Amino acid sequence: MINFNDQDFLINPYPTLAKLRAAGKPIWHEETQMFLAARYDDANATLRNKSLGRIFKPREPESDWQTFNWLHSDSILDSEPPKHTRLRGLVSKAFNKNIIEGQRDNIEKIVDLLIAQIRAKGSNFDLIADFAEPLPVKVIATMLGFPDDEEYLLRPWSQAIVKMYEVNPSEEAKANAKQAASEFADYVQKLADERKSKPGDDLISDLVRVEEQGEKLNAHELVATCVLLLNAGHEASVNGFGNGMVALLEREDQKKLLRENPDQLAPTAVEEFLRFDAPLHLFERTATADTEIGGVTIKEGQKIAALLGSANRDEGHFENSDEMDITRDPNPHIGFGAGIHFCLGGPLARLEMGIALPRFVKAFPNLQLASQPVRRPTFVLRGYEKVEVSA
Repeated sequence: MINFNDQDFLINPYPTLAKLRAAGKPIWHEETQMFLAARYDDANATLRNKSLGRIFKPREPESDWQTFNWLHSDSILDSEPPKHTRLRGLVSKAFNKNIIEGQRDNIEKIVDLLIAQIRAKGSNFDLIADFAEPLPVKVIATMLGFPDDEEYLLRPWSQAIVKMYEVNPSEEAKANAKQAASEFADYVQKLADERKSKPGDDLISDLVRVEEQGEKLNAHELVATCVLLLNAGHEASVNGFGNGMVALLEREDQKKLLRENPDQLAPTAVEEFLRFDAPLHLFERTATADTEIGGVTIKEGQKIAALLGSANRDEGHFENSDEMDITRDPNPHIGFGAGIHFCLGGPLARLEMGIALPRFVKAFPNLQLASQPVRRPTFVLRGYEKVEVSA
């Protein structure tokens, strides 16, 4: 059975995930006390079934986890209708398609700036630290009105919090998450208070004043939403771009194909990045009533996890599923999830990656891996810590 903490599994989980799919149904995982939906149809059904909810269970003792708990219980990610419907409706007024598309010029400027900074450093650089990470951090920080000289706070807070989504987090991870949640919430609350008296042209100001049918975000919901947007607005893009680029650089035929047709192939390449080595691998649900998934009954109160990375390698839905093909079309992957909890940051990540990829490939046509990439020791949020490359 799958061991979520095994280092070999974390480096390459796909052979083990293929064995899970071969079972032909969701499998009970004793250690985590939940079913694992590894096949595409089962994972997709898990994400879309209304009887399977995203139910947040507060961590104990409440006195230690107070801020962490309400950051989740009052967020869109960890709530269900009708609360989820109300929150998403309010937030969509501030974080909608037009707002995201309106960032195109800003994203292009940031991409060009980062490329210029890399060129000034020399031929060797870290793909993650010098490009994949600062790009989405700068974009979402700008959108929310995060001060430029304090952007460095965002990534450590975010990573500390999201590590709690991993299976069996360590005591150190728990302590870091509690501290990060408290510091992050206090900081965002300070920014929100400032925007109430001096509103600006940013998402926090928009969320402060947003209304729908007389309702507003309450104080906790406002902070929880801003924290979620800051996290979701960059985590998917960092890992999606990093995972995809490493896979590309390891395959000379795919690298050559994209180098020769960067603008034409960027849209399908981005989708293949998200399918081939998904940035999010596990999303759990709790049954609010007895529910059948793939011929297995999930009893009320039991949990089931949709294994997105496994679903995206399902041979029944993707031809040559273990091969990277940047021309793949159609590509119905569920790298950003599905249903009402479809990743809030997904559209922004797609825009960022779609703009960044062709520019990056044109700027560094001879890019190569300079050493073995270093994986983050996590499964749920899959990505790299360090990717040294030479141009």
